[in-house]
Amino acid sequence: MSLWNSLLDRLGRWVASRANDPRHAYEPYRASRPDFVERIIEPGDVLLVEGGNSKIASAIKYLTQSTWSHAALYVGDDGARDAEGNALTLVEAELGKGIITAPLAKYARYNTRICRPVGLTPADRTRLIAYARAQVGGRYDMGSVLDIIRYWVPNPPVPQRFRRRMIALGAGQPTEAICSTLIARVFEHIRYPILPDMETIEAKDALGRAQRREILHIRDSALYTPRDFDVSPFFRIIKPTIEFGFDYKQLEWSEEEQTSENQPS
Repeated sequence: MSLWNSLLDRLGRWVASRANDPRHAYEPYRASRPDFVERIIEPGDVLLVEGGNSKIASAIKYLTQSTWSHAALYVGDDGARDAEGNALTLVEAELGKGIITAPLAKYARYNTRICRPVGLTPADRTRLIAYARAQVGGRYDMGSVLDIIRYWVPNPPVPQRFRRRMIALGAGQPTEAICSTLIARVFEHIRYPILPDMETIEAKDALGRAQRREILHIRDSALYTPRDFDVSPFFRIIKPTIEFGFDYKQLEWSEEEQTSENQPS
């Protein structure tokens, strides 16, 4: 690494540490059950994270007009552990660290959502996970330091049509990625759709009859954001509490709530 790249990398890491500083305390929904998430999540699932209230999380939420500021891919347990003994089951791109593995427990304090690709074959699931693991060690997009500094601007007045492009500004090199770009590339590797561009073409069959065909085109992976996995028609939203047989009749309410229900209107 050249002296210039080394200095740029140090500066980028310092900026990243400042951008990840929380603005104020983060409070997840009390009904969130991280233990249920651990029991229901499967290899190949995308885990969306609300991301707290750091400067960068707030900026991404603003630019994408979504509550989700981060995404990670669940790849399952291959035996690797962190210093605390937690299984490293996630592959993600993290600002200041690059493409890394992480434990699911890392996001136990946050509101999350599981997005599951529908009908993924066992062979493609294996390829997906192998490709994702192979990306570990790649760099986060640290080269464009000014691109990171822009997250310090509180809610800049950016027109709607330019917000997605701003997220993509620094995702040009194959070894560098932001969180959603990384996952989009992984799914592109097995040609699984997220939000592809669609083209309708007119053609004729062997008998000369007119037919319409829909052709999918892979979008630039740099244009994807965490929100896209949530709205994609090709991913099923998995809600752990419901999956484990939710019955609202079994809920225990406070005495104050029961009293108010019995009062005449």
